[in-house]
Amino acid sequence: MIDVSLGGRTPNSPSGSNPSDLFQILRDGRPRTRSELAGMTGLARSTVALRIDALMKLALLKPVSDAISTGGRPSTQFALDPVGHSVLGVDVGASHVRVAISDLTGGVVEESAAELDIAAGPREVLDRVMRMGSELVSTAGDRVGPLIAVGVGLPGPVEHSSGRPINPPIMPGWDRYDVAGVLGAHFGVPALVDNDVNIMALGERELAWPGVDDLIFVKVATGIGAGVISGGVLQRGAQGTAGDLGHVYVARGAGVSCRCGNTGCLEAIASGSAVARALSTEGAAVATSGEVVELVRQGDIDAIQAVRQAGRDLGEVLTTCVSLMNPSTIVIGGALSAAGEHLIAGVREAVYTRAMPFATQHLEITKSRMGADAAIAGAGVLAIQSALSIERIDAMVAALGEDRD
Repeated sequence: MIDVSLGGRTPNSPSGSNPSDLFQILRDGRPRTRSELAGMTGLARSTVALRIDALMKLALLKPVSDAISTGGRPSTQFALDPVGHSVLGVDVGASHVRVAISDLTGGVVEESAAELDIAAGPREVLDRVMRMGSELVSTAGDRVGPLIAVGVGLPGPVEHSSGRPINPPIMPGWDRYDVAGVLGAHFGVPALVDNDVNIMALGERELAWPGVDDLIFVKVATGIGAGVISGGVLQRGAQGTAGDLGHVYVARGAGVSCRCGNTGCLEAIASGSAVARALSTEGAAVATSGEVVELVRQGDIDAIQAVRQAGRDLGEVLTTCVSLMNPSTIVIGGALSAAGEHLIAGVREAVYTRAMPFATQHLEITKSRMGADAAIAGAGVLAIQSALSIERIDAMVAALGEDRD
């Protein structure tokens, strides 16, 4: 079950003052009766009944099997209706587009993918996204309800509040393009946009590590970035650049130029492209992360050592993150993570050696469980969190004009 930020309130301690409080309780997937909900919220049963009726009219709740009777007529239970609405998740990569329509638990109903160069520009790429998305909505038919939100991941910096890419290095023509506005207008629902590593962190945490509230997801591919989840909430920072690990200075990279214009950046020595570049200078015919991984799988000693060193360099930066944030889990994803334990062993070596034992005694450093599905899953999570937010639910109920105590 996808979680959602409750703005300081939790299903275990609802205020009961808004329709969304009752709805958030039921989002955990456990059916409850009107009496149970009245006891949990402190509301009168008549008020609970009104709010349940409104939420059912909105196709957000549904009645389920009756509770066990203790004598007399069994009480009806209510729970989230997972197929009452749907969301669209969009994963735009450097050379691909993947689109999926999901129910309100994140379960994928239909999906499609296509190869497409991000450098083709926003109009061509988004036109393709809109065609693919519209086809999926049509194909899904009656299996899910109407579309309620769209979530998008892009391979570059994004101003989350506006949904606009900001000076994306591998996305010519996309700077400040109104991605959220274009997609929102086409589909007629709110569109949320974030960078790819943030949505990967969302997908990984919600669907693979649902019980983990403090997690760092690190993507190691052409570049290096991290999605930071603290207290169960994705942390974007003041300008949306939280987790930009790739441009942290590393002593071993002193003098090595980075695409950002500085020297000594982690990305310049430990990214997949940096490892490939270092191996090619030694005579290996490699140019991409995938080709490095293939050499590792073939048992090439130079490639294995280079990947392990990249892990140590990454671990040096993550050691500071461990001291600063005290995560319980660090997940390594991205193309270079396919090299398996060689990269992760280097990370563990640095972190467990340098960080304080108290911070690492229960720390798990592991490979992504979601793999290539993390981004598309996270795009769906982004949409669901918006669609089922406290403010959105209260507004939907208020629009019915039926939330009268």
